[in-house]
Amino acid sequence: MTRAACNQFVLLAVFIGFAPATAASEARQDLGQLERLVASYVRKETAGLPGSVGVSVTALDPRLSLTPCAAPEAFMPPGGRLWGTSAVGVRCLAPAAWTIYASVQVEVNAQYVVTARPMAQGERVNVQDLAVMRGDLARLPAGVVIDPLHAAGKQLALGLGAGQPVRADMLKSPQVIVQGQGVKLVSQGPGFRVSAEGRALGNAAEGQNVQVRGPSGQTISGIARAGGIVEVRY
Repeated sequence: MTRAACNQFVLLAVFIGFAPATAASEARQDLGQLERLVASYVRKETAGLPGSVGVSVTALDPRLSLTPCAAPEAFMPPGGRLWGTSAVGVRCLAPAAWTIYASVQVEVNAQYVVTARPMAQGERVNVQDLAVMRGDLARLPAGVVIDPLHAAGKQLALGLGAGQPVRADMLKSPQVIVQGQGVKLVSQGPGFRVSAEGRALGNAAEGQNVQVRGPSGQTISGIARAGGIVEVRY
């Protein structure tokens, strides 16, 4: 073999030897596919939220070099919540196992309830005391009320200025039974209904349990109802 032919053979062998490695190094997971997967996952998981939901996925680092995955899976990390700024995981099991996390921004544009005037602690809320605004619920305090009817009839646990968002934990049901009040005990069960007089040993809102001193001095537990009635079920 001539020197020239030998050199050509060596060059061909080098080319063949490096070609598969070069092709393998160029095989990378499409990051855009993962971003679309995350966006689709978030839209599906937030379909039941009120109002209109906007989803924005931060572009993945283009320097990421992941083995292509035939079936990548999006998931929520433990304790995660698709609300405001969050993170969604994407994992692959085969042919190579890897996991990454994408940053997402979830905006929930919906109506929420605010006070229409200054209100004092303990004041009972009426519909005319409230107003409705619209905005991103993810930027508001947790538990903000979105329907005025959910606040109407409740009492404020603290004072609020005009235009402040109303949260569920600011509201409490008004008491229908107060300590020392004479009440009507209504006992009922399969095939019978009996009533007697008693005296409340504590305060209770509608539907709460309350203890009552019965006519013979025994302590009876029942469910508070409007009109001074305590239901006892057997």
